[in-house]
Amino acid sequence: MSILEKIKKDMYSAMKSREKDKANTLRVLISSLKNFKIENKNKLSDSDGVRIIKKLVKQRKDSAMIYRDANRLDLAEREEFELDILSSYMPPMYSEEEIILFVKKILQETGAKYLNDIGKVMPIIMKRGAGKIDGKVANSIVRDLLE
Repeated sequence: MSILEKIKKDMYSAMKSREKDKANTLRVLISSLKNFKIENKNKLSDSDGVRIIKKLVKQRKDSAMIYRDANRLDLAEREEFELDILSSYMPPMYSEEEIILFVKKILQETGAKYLNDIGKVMPIIMKRGAGKIDGKVANSIVRDLLE
């Protein structure tokens, strides 16, 4: 079952159980996935789906943070609710300890020793970590290890 089919199935289930907010969130996700599929001539791999979900998750995180800073807790809670739903479709992320080991391995492979090597190392980390590594956390770890 593709990621799009799974999300559609979950949306129909949410509609039947009258979970209106969850169904609406999944509709937005399905719409984003279908738009991507149309733009790419009916091609949507699971990795493309994960990338789209990751983008939507990042948008929700940023929005929730902005709403919290503006003391709009009702809107922040709505964004966080959607964030929880969308996050459930993401592959499991690496823990901080796993990211540290992963980064150390890549630093050894590339021979990076100085902070100005970060531009050489980060693209490799993000490519190999493909959806399982938070870029901000990885960047912070790389900076700590190279200082």
